[in-house]
Amino acid sequence: MDGDGAATDVWRPSLAQVERANVTRLIRRAGVRSVDELRRRSVQDPEWFWDDVVHDLRLPFHVPYRQVLDTSQGVPWAKWFVGGRVNLATACLGRWRGAGTVAIDAFYEDGERRVVTHAELATEVDRLANALRADGVRPGDVVGVFLPMIPEAVVAAYAVALVGAIYLPIFSGFAPGAIASRLRDAGARAVVTADGGLRRGRAHAMKPVLDEALQDCPTVRRVVVVARTGQDVAMRADRDVTWDDYVAGRDGVAAPEDTDAEHPFMLAYTSGTTGRPKGAVHVHGGFLVKIAAEVAYQADLRAGEALYWVTDMGWIMGPWAMVGAGALGGAMVLAEGSPDHPDPGRVWRIVEDSRAAVVGVSPTLVRSLKVHGESWVRGADLSSLRIIGSTGEPWNPEPYAWLAREVGGGRLPIINISGGTEVGACLLSPHPVEPIRPCSLGGPALGMDVDVFDPQGRPLRGEVGELVCKAPWPGMTRGVWGDPERYLASYWSTYPGVWRHGDWARIDPDGQWFLLGRSDEAVNIAGKRLGPAEVESVLVGHPAVAEAAAVGVPHDVTGEAVWCFWTPVDPAGPDVGPELAERVAHELGRPFRPARVLRVPALPRTRSAKILRRAVRAAALGEDPGDLSTAENPEALDAIRAAVAATAPPAAGQGAAGASAAADQDSA
Repeated sequence: MDGDGAATDVWRPSLAQVERANVTRLIRRAGVRSVDELRRRSVQDPEWFWDDVVHDLRLPFHVPYRQVLDTSQGVPWAKWFVGGRVNLATACLGRWRGAGTVAIDAFYEDGERRVVTHAELATEVDRLANALRADGVRPGDVVGVFLPMIPEAVVAAYAVALVGAIYLPIFSGFAPGAIASRLRDAGARAVVTADGGLRRGRAHAMKPVLDEALQDCPTVRRVVVVARTGQDVAMRADRDVTWDDYVAGRDGVAAPEDTDAEHPFMLAYTSGTTGRPKGAVHVHGGFLVKIAAEVAYQADLRAGEALYWVTDMGWIMGPWAMVGAGALGGAMVLAEGSPDHPDPGRVWRIVEDSRAAVVGVSPTLVRSLKVHGESWVRGADLSSLRIIGSTGEPWNPEPYAWLAREVGGGRLPIINISGGTEVGACLLSPHPVEPIRPCSLGGPALGMDVDVFDPQGRPLRGEVGELVCKAPWPGMTRGVWGDPERYLASYWSTYPGVWRHGDWARIDPDGQWFLLGRSDEAVNIAGKRLGPAEVESVLVGHPAVAEAAAVGVPHDVTGEAVWCFWTPVDPAGPDVGPELAERVAHELGRPFRPARVLRVPALPRTRSAKILRRAVRAAALGEDPGDLSTAENPEALDAIRAAVAATAPPAAGQGAAGASAAADQDSA
C-alpha cells in the first residue's frame, strides 16, 4: 500500500535540526510559527511569498522586477517577475566565480575523479560562451547538449544560458530516433556531444548515434565533440569540431546576455510518450527562483555543501541539481555510468568520497540495491549526509523502511518530492523541520496551491482523486514548444483554470499526502479505481520479490482486470505467484485479486530507473509498446510476452476476472 496506514512518524527533527534549517530562517522572516502556517500564507499571498524567497536567497536580478505576478493573459499564461532582468548562468555561477570553493565533483566510471572550483568552472563557461557567440549562436537559438554526466555537460548548459540561447538537454542513453525528434521539434542550431561515454565498464558510442539522428535534422549546423573515450569517430569538415579546437583562443570574460526574467532558458522534453515529443519551456527567472527555493528549503542545502542526485542531465532532476546547487553556492556531484557498477556500493562510496550533504535516489534504484544486502551501505562512511532526497515514483513501505534504516540510520529525513518535467520542480514535499510519515510526501511544497479533486472538480479527503494545482507558480512551463493548443489541452482542459497533473493522490486524516501512480495508468475494476502502486507495494513486501509492475487489462465483465509481473530476489527460488495473488486479495480486497501474477526475469525500465508500465501493458496485450527510446532493457518485453503466451487465461469467475468480482464491488 502507499504507507498512509502507518501511525508512527519515521522522522521527527530535533530542536537543533530545526534551528539550523534554511526554512526556519524563512519562517522567521515571515513572522509565522510553523512550516504549515508558512504553507498557508504562501498560497494566500503568493506575490509576497515569492518576493520574500528572492530576497532571502539573495538571487541577483540585475534589473529589479516591478511586478511579481501577471495573470492578465489568463492563469495558464502567467508571467513572473515582470520587468525584471536576470541571467540564470550569472545567478548560479557569476557571483561565486572569485571563490575557490568546489562547484563540480565528478566521478567517472573508470575511477577517475575531477574536482572543478567555481573559478575554474566560470573560466570554462566563458570560453565556450565566447566560442558560441563567435560561431553565430544568438539569443533564442536552441543548442542541444547530448553528453554523459561529465563536467562539460554543466559547462555547456551554463554557456548556452549565458549567451541567451536555449538549452536543450538530451538523455545520454537516447537512440537516434528520440534524439532526432527532439532536435527537429526544437529547430536546434547546434549540438554539443562526446565521442562516447562509459557504462558498466564498456565504452558506448554517442557521436555515431548523433550522426544517425542528424540525417533528419536539417537545422543543425554545428556539432562540438568532447573527447571522452578516445573512440574513432567520423568528423564532417563543414559541421563538426572538437571541443578543444572550438574553445581555443576564446579566453576572456564573456558578458552575460541581458535576458528578461521570462526569456526561455531550457526546453525539457517529456519522455516515454508516443508521437511527437512535448517540449516544456522553462525561463530564466521562474526556473531559477523555484528550484533555488526547493533545494534551499526542502533539501536544506547550504553554501559549500555537496548535492549528489543519481540522475542524468537529460532528465529534469539534472538541471534541478545544477541550478539548485549553483544558486546556493554548493557543489554538484556528477557520476558517469551506472550507479551499481562495478558493484552495488558505488552510490554510497561516492557519498563518502564527496562528503555529500544531500543524496537523491529513486524508489526503483533503492529496490534494486536492497536485494544485494546491507553490507554495501554499512561499509561506507555516510556521516556527512543530512538529507535523503527521493522522487520519480510512489514508494513501497519495505524499501522505504530499508532506506530510512540502513542509509538514514534513524537520523535523517527522507524528503520525498513529486513534480515533473512540465512543473519545473515539485508540487508536493515534506520539509526537514516537520514530522514525516513512511512513504509520505508531507504536504504541498511552499507556494503551491495543490488539492485533490474528484471528476466533478470537488475537493476530496481520505479518497483517491486527481492531483491538481489551483494557482500558477514560477517554475511551471510557459507552454509546449510550438504548440499552445496542446499545452492547454494537456494540463488545463479538465478543470477550467486549474492544472491537472495526471497523478492519483490521497490526503489522509492527519493531512499527510500520498501518491498512487499516474492517473492514466489507474486500473478501473467495475467502477473502482486502483493505483498500480498500491498493488506493487503489496507484492514487493513479499521477501521473494525484488520488483513488480501491475497493469490493467480489458475484461468483458469488470471492465478491467489486474495483471502483475514480478522479478525474484533469488532466480533459483520458487514461483510464489499464487501466494502473491492471495496476498493482494487479503491486503486490498477480493475484488482486486490479480487475474494473473507472472514471474519474469526483468522488468523494462528507463535509465533513471522508472519501470515502464505502459510498455509492460502493451507487451502483455501483444500491442505496439510505442517509443522505447528511454528504455535501458527493452529486451525485457520479450520475456513478458513469453510469460503471457505460456499461461492460459484465467477462467471466468477467478479473482478480479469474473462476474463474482463485479458483484463484490458493492461491498468493497
